Amino acid sequence: MKIMVIGGGGREHAIIKKLRENKTVEKIFCLPGNGGIALDAECVPIGSTDIPAIVDFAAKTGIDYAVVAQDDPLILGCVDELNKIGVPCFGPDKKAAIIEGSKVFSKNFMKKYNIPTAEYEVFEDAKSALEYVKACKIPTVVKADGPALGKGALVCMTRDEAIEAVREIMEDKKFGASGDKIVVEEFMTGPEVSVLAFTDGETVIPMVPSTDHKRAHDGDEGLNTGGMGTIAPSPYYTKDAEKAALEKIIYPTVRAMKAEGRPFKGCLYFGLMITPEGPKVVEYNCRFGDPETQVVLPLLKSDLLDIMLATTNGNLKDVPVEFSDGAACCVILASSGYPEKYEKGFEITIPDELSDKVYVAGAKKENGRLVTSGGRVLGVVGTGHDLPEAVKTAYSYAERVSFENAYYRKDIGKKALEALKEG
Repeated sequence: MKIMVIGGGGREHAIIKKLRENKTVEKIFCLPGNGGIALDAECVPIGSTDIPAIVDFAAKTGIDYAVVAQDDPLILGCVDELNKIGVPCFGPDKKAAIIEGSKVFSKNFMKKYNIPTAEYEVFEDAKSALEYVKACKIPTVVKADGPALGKGALVCMTRDEAIEAVREIMEDKKFGASGDKIVVEEFMTGPEVSVLAFTDGETVIPMVPSTDHKRAHDGDEGLNTGGMGTIAPSPYYTKDAEKAALEKIIYPTVRAMKAEGRPFKGCLYFGLMITPEGPKVVEYNCRFGDPETQVVLPLLKSDLLDIMLATTNGNLKDVPVEFSDGAACCVILASSGYPEKYEKGFEITIPDELSDKVYVAGAKKENGRLVTSGGRVLGVVGTGHDLPEAVKTAYSYAERVSFENAYYRKDIGKKALEALKEG
């Protein structure tokens, strides 16, 4: 099979490494990919949102199957366009991808189907939004309606921050047209858990629960990032939390999407907060999370391509999906200064024996060398029979990977390990 993966980050690298395990895979192309992914797939310099060029490449190359891994192409209808030329895909069509593409849609959807989430208000003009945040309960959360590279949700601990958030999104257009509408919602408390689930629109198979670390610095200090590390399984996702999430959120969401005439096929991401009242939805994503994928897929014992094809073909119930009983930890090596200003162009050194443990995100090939080209550069993953072993292993690997101005948090998994000890 000739397979095409759309995207170019650490998530895509993790997917490609897993797809390569299937013996029927003859060739994998990644559009656009990156310098590290080029070690495992043929990278093609076509942007992930250039849908016409993607479709043209698929037609000319004889692509048998496409994995649309990134949010923007899914929201833009990449699956629909590839399906038109007979290329089957892993990922939802445009109608279903709206569950991530519009915060307003997803909040109204949850309200309609009584799916637990934060209380909220929707605004289409800055004046009324500003009036609201000048009087609403603080802290609060202000979210851009559309996609914003995972940075469109601003947690506002003071009223001044809430006012500034509205102005940045709606008046300054920090996230462009994604901020034409906003959602202002109640501030929820509790640990966050990401649950990714395979679904063919009927059958739903949740993956190992994980917990991301969004803040740039140790102790959950600093600015929000695209994720500085992850652990799986998450100790916060207890048996009781899992039961409540499945019964009130996960199964009802897939049933409701079908009822809306938007059957969801692919990977549906549930960003949950385990509140004192039980699990509530923070956000939905219409694809694998990043860096959650980097800890979930190494624990998958079953064949990824077989599962993906089953989601596309509607026979997921017939395919075995099994995960290891072990644990995984991903430590993100970033460029110092990320997510604000940082330098790039530094050579990356990865020992050969660790090449399978490193997922490359922000790097390119330059004169035969792998050099940094982004903020989040690498994800280094350790696995083990339990979480303490996985965390220890991940950090032992991270110490052996190097580039100038490399920075990583030293406390990935620390709170989770404390939660495990508390029982």
